[in-house]
Amino acid sequence: MKKIKQALISVSDKKNLKHLLKVLTKYKIKLISSGGTYKEIKKLKFKCLEVSEYTGSPEILGGRVKTLHPKIHAGILSKRDNKSHKKELQNNNFEEIDLVIVNFYPFEKTLEQTNNHLKIIENIDVGGPTMVRAAAKNYNDVTVITSSDQYSELINEIEKNKGSTSIKFREKMSLEAFSETAYYDAVISDYFNKIKNNNFPKKKIIYGNLIEKLRYGENPHQQAAIYSQTQSLNVKQIHGKPLSYNNYNDLFSALTISKSLPKNSGTVIVKHANPCGVSIDKNNLKSYQLALACDPVSAFGGIVSCNFKINKTLAIELNNIFLEVIIANGFDPDALKILKKKKNLRLIDAKNFMIKNLVRFNSAYESILTQSEDIEKFNIKNFKIASKKKPSKSQLKNLIFAFNICRFVKSNAIVLASQETTVGIGSGQPSRLDSCQIAIDKMNKFQNLNEEIVAASDAFFPFVDGIEKLVQSGISAVIQPSGSIRDKEIIKFANQTGTVLVFSKTRHFRH
Repeated sequence: MKKIKQALISVSDKKNLKHLLKVLTKYKIKLISSGGTYKEIKKLKFKCLEVSEYTGSPEILGGRVKTLHPKIHAGILSKRDNKSHKKELQNNNFEEIDLVIVNFYPFEKTLEQTNNHLKIIENIDVGGPTMVRAAAKNYNDVTVITSSDQYSELINEIEKNKGSTSIKFREKMSLEAFSETAYYDAVISDYFNKIKNNNFPKKKIIYGNLIEKLRYGENPHQQAAIYSQTQSLNVKQIHGKPLSYNNYNDLFSALTISKSLPKNSGTVIVKHANPCGVSIDKNNLKSYQLALACDPVSAFGGIVSCNFKINKTLAIELNNIFLEVIIANGFDPDALKILKKKKNLRLIDAKNFMIKNLVRFNSAYESILTQSEDIEKFNIKNFKIASKKKPSKSQLKNLIFAFNICRFVKSNAIVLASQETTVGIGSGQPSRLDSCQIAIDKMNKFQNLNEEIVAASDAFFPFVDGIEKLVQSGISAVIQPSGSIRDKEIIKFANQTGTVLVFSKTRHFRH
């Protein structure tokens, strides 16, 4: 146990100080503070010594230098059982500091509020992290607190031990302190890399806030949690049991596709991170019905993402099938009443969720693969017509719709579409020919179409057999990336069969 005789308090977040100060005063703990914190403590009518008076050095450089002083850091870093340290403190008239309560300048919050580089720089804390690291290093003798969320723990510890703290508590706070300084520095590092467009620096620091510890991972024997680089995911669960690892994986896949669709329209159904039905019909109810019709068997137990607000009529329809998760840009009160009848059904409000040009991470075996996300909106300039037969306006819209969905399907991927609705999806096959067959089989099993059907492939057809299989099944237009040494053979086949062939200038694998 270590008795706390003197505490240094320097906090940007000044909430919840009063109760803590009462407890510190109760156990006759001397208080040292600086700047705004000192003023707040005096305002709350507690005795406190200002840092400049304690050190004998005034704050300088507009407050940039306050606590960076040997008297402060020697008091924190001295080993209490080291005779040499004790002697040096006495010779210099320095005192031990047993408790450091510091939280940092709000750098992250500043980034949210301004793009002014000078203001951002001024919110990089130097003295705070320095004191915290010193106290955390010397946890054997010193207690360090880095968040107002820890005040209740500290109060309980002090009350329980009559003004002292245990080594177990100090170790715990030290661990959390080093995580806090590492996180803080990581955010700063990330900011500087971003403003210089340095996506792949020599040393990559990844940071995150724990959002939730999950019940388990992909399987019950695996541990799992979800972290975010922001304080929240910008998706709000409003009903149902907690989301699992697999739920989150599917949820992000569904949202990525949904946000690639026209604003406030379109339904996406996802199973095992693959879309099994998508429609952007302008009628919201019909878009769900058409998406479901693409593969109603796979949709069972899946995730539905509606890129619009769900009303009562659609809610009744959604309740007719077993679903794990329903995502929407909000829910009408009547819709919520209906959907909440299923107690385990997770309802997610994603109206505040936005897709940004983020970097995607994939980790394995202590290594990290990273790349920019494939989310750029397509336009006509991304494609060129390769066949003699030109696509009609509606054909081209269908082709681009199909190609957009195709890039979110696990490769090798084939998507068949009609009237901007998927009618057959073949995913995740080692053979592109097999993916073609699966997409065709799904279409023949669930559809009875009189409308024109188009096909999209996420990469080029290496041989004619793939496009031949599609044309034989009734497809009138195909979109694929160019780049095969046999592109001329594919174009020749399209021209011989009167098939529209459009080339994408970029490939869109999703492994």
